[in-house]
Amino acid sequence: MFDHAYQNYMDHAYPADELMPLTCRGRVRGLEPSRGDVDDALGKFSLTLIDTLDTLVLLNKTTEFEAAVRRVLSDVRLDNDIVVSVFETNIRVLGGLLGGHSMAVMLKEGRQHMQWYQDELLNMAKDLGLRLLPAFNTSSGLPYPRVNLKHGVRGPETRTGTETDTCTACAGTMILEFAALSRFTGDPVFEEHARRALDFLWEKRQRNSNLVGTTINIHSGEWVRRDSGVGAGIDSYYEYLLKAYVLLGDDEFLQRFNTHYASIMKYISQPPLLLDVHIHKPLLPARTWMDSLLAFFPGLQVLKGDIRPAIETHEMLYQVTKKHNFLPEAFTTDFRVHWAQHPLRPEFAESTYFLYKATGDPYYLEAGRTILDNLNRFARVPCGFAAMKDVRTGSHEDRMDSFFLAEMFKYLFLLFAETDDLPFDVEDYVFTTEAHLLPLSLSTSPYSSPIASNRTTDEELDDSNFDWTCPNTRLLFPDPAFPRNLREPIRGVVDKSCPRPAPYRYVFCVKPFKMTILPAQDFMANNPEHLELLRRMGVSLIHLKDGRVQLVQHATQAVSAVAAEDGVRFMQEMMELSSQQQKEQLPPRAIQIVSHPFFGRVVLTAGPAQFGTDLSKSVRGFVTVAEPYRGCSEITNAEYVQGHIALLQRGQCMFAEKARHIQKAGAIGGIVIDDNEGSSSDTAPLFQMAGDGRSTDDITLPLLFLFHKEGNILLEALKEYREVEVLLSDKARDREEDCQTEATTPTSFEPVSQSQISTVELDESAAEEVSPAQEEIISPVEQQADSAQPKEERDEKRDSEETKEPRDDTDSNSQSVDEMLADWREDLEAFRQMEKDEL
Repeated sequence: MFDHAYQNYMDHAYPADELMPLTCRGRVRGLEPSRGDVDDALGKFSLTLIDTLDTLVLLNKTTEFEAAVRRVLSDVRLDNDIVVSVFETNIRVLGGLLGGHSMAVMLKEGRQHMQWYQDELLNMAKDLGLRLLPAFNTSSGLPYPRVNLKHGVRGPETRTGTETDTCTACAGTMILEFAALSRFTGDPVFEEHARRALDFLWEKRQRNSNLVGTTINIHSGEWVRRDSGVGAGIDSYYEYLLKAYVLLGDDEFLQRFNTHYASIMKYISQPPLLLDVHIHKPLLPARTWMDSLLAFFPGLQVLKGDIRPAIETHEMLYQVTKKHNFLPEAFTTDFRVHWAQHPLRPEFAESTYFLYKATGDPYYLEAGRTILDNLNRFARVPCGFAAMKDVRTGSHEDRMDSFFLAEMFKYLFLLFAETDDLPFDVEDYVFTTEAHLLPLSLSTSPYSSPIASNRTTDEELDDSNFDWTCPNTRLLFPDPAFPRNLREPIRGVVDKSCPRPAPYRYVFCVKPFKMTILPAQDFMANNPEHLELLRRMGVSLIHLKDGRVQLVQHATQAVSAVAAEDGVRFMQEMMELSSQQQKEQLPPRAIQIVSHPFFGRVVLTAGPAQFGTDLSKSVRGFVTVAEPYRGCSEITNAEYVQGHIALLQRGQCMFAEKARHIQKAGAIGGIVIDDNEGSSSDTAPLFQMAGDGRSTDDITLPLLFLFHKEGNILLEALKEYREVEVLLSDKARDREEDCQTEATTPTSFEPVSQSQISTVELDESAAEEVSPAQEEIISPVEQQADSAQPKEERDEKRDSEETKEPRDDTDSNSQSVDEMLADWREDLEAFRQMEKDEL
């Protein structure tokens, strides 16, 4: 397969950058219609040949490698007057030259080949590195996304240098190649610039979520796109942090990677899915689809040593591959095609190889065979291998990217090779993101960069925060069936067909001759009979980290074709119910602590209920914890709850059921506190508590919802002061208006308005419009409110930039209150910035 692709490139395309396999000719930039940014990888420097150099050696084609090196030295010029991508030129051309140099040195030391070699490829690599360096001439140290190989970035002749934005991966995927170049040549300037760019990205991470955005302004450092994931735009930034530690031995890179990785697993990873989120609101999904570039991530998790989620995500990707023959360029959370192209990307093969290395499970050899068979059946053409224009129709695109030869055949060959098939030990090398081979011996190079990173000298690495070694997989998986047990629940997730929605309403046969009707509005996620009905219809239920419930229907998992149709109707009805409830959304409410020592200064943002008292007339009372705390059965401490506002914990039953129990005990109101530890209104959308499908006219008290962080403030106050009085209202009241003051009240305090403290403005741009095929169905159990404040209120908030800080209080709790206010003000400023986002 490699010979077919490589020889057709040499016969029909060389010295052009890439082969056009359908028309059997080379792609020369400027002679073919422009493809936009994709063409920035082409620099009239025989891209495919340079990208393939170390692949030739790995595949035991030493004679061809020697001939290819001679061609590069005699034919390739790097001083062309052409604008190229800094990122692509670095990973493909500079990486290809360095990988070729590494192989040439290794062969020369073997005294059988390349005896004439005198570091010519390294000299070319340094020449190219110097041509890329002008791109780093920015105040931030982040490189311009493009550079002119002849003229740099300054001046009209460069035809570039006016860009302001670059992707995180574009700026953060330089360290391996630039550090290798510095250590091979002894010139530290390259490594210094790459480290400076990485340091700047680390400093600009969102400090609460420890995530980075997708696009950043190279001058100001402001995030332009604040969505965060592990796919396109960010992917190799994370990869290079870990691999920089592997190659260079700098502990700081590992510390940064582990900090990011913990946040990825907390917010982005929803096994087996990897979903983009907002960096300021990491519990809020940023989109409903995944791109194929994230397929590298299971391989990176293997390198990290976290095998379990790697197995799970890889299995999901494998099922998508088997459904569509290739990974679509993007696919939805219910595994439908979002973007249908497939440019023969190697990331899935890469992860397959690493998982086989980690587990020794022959299942991954079968996955590799699937990749091979699909390439030969669907992509192979007389003049090479053609990218897929549409995986659904099997149509081709006249394109064979250089990474197909650089990466795909490396990983597939390594997957199937025995030790005797390999000309050298690949464990002595690290793979770059383009699969070029850099020797680990560079970590002992005497030419390390003398420039320290931005970390202060007194800051030390905390070993307790991260692991230093990869676990032994033999100890992790003593049972060979363990990987299979992880794969089994995922295998049926991706179905073979997606039936079209039919008119809603359905009747479903649970048992022979017994018909059961379950309207969507009556569905309860904690009812075992309802869950069994869903299972028989092929509807699976996923509990998301933010407390919502996602329903996904897979026709092939239904017990019959009729049941599958019923499932479609149920889903359609649920979508309409969800849409209707979103239209009926209510604005946030306020819980104001009015007793000593708060006196109305602390206002907690609360989610409303679709039932109970209208809070246009506020309700005031002391709080007490109900027993049982969940409130799902009769209240046992009714004598304390009577006349009070009851505190309840979310979970185990419907919100309306909790309200009825405390109302029966004589409560005048209720506050439900989230049981999801760490949740907060500054990182998650507010909940709008729905009824239980029955009439809720009997509920006459107000019920509000607090996330865990805000609820904990209330619980801590109750724990410390015994008697805590709160005001439940539609908005915070001024102290002089509604809050009782005592003689001990410090008169020097200025009232703090709601906009100063905690009125969280829900992000309008987060409410993406999705088609019914992509809709996340939110159960009526807990309906998310996506409303935003009126424009006038937002304008008032912007006008109140200058706010008065509370002065020191003699009370012991004042410091924590001040810190809380400062934290909320910082978050509010971030939310104002989020208004400008377009997803």
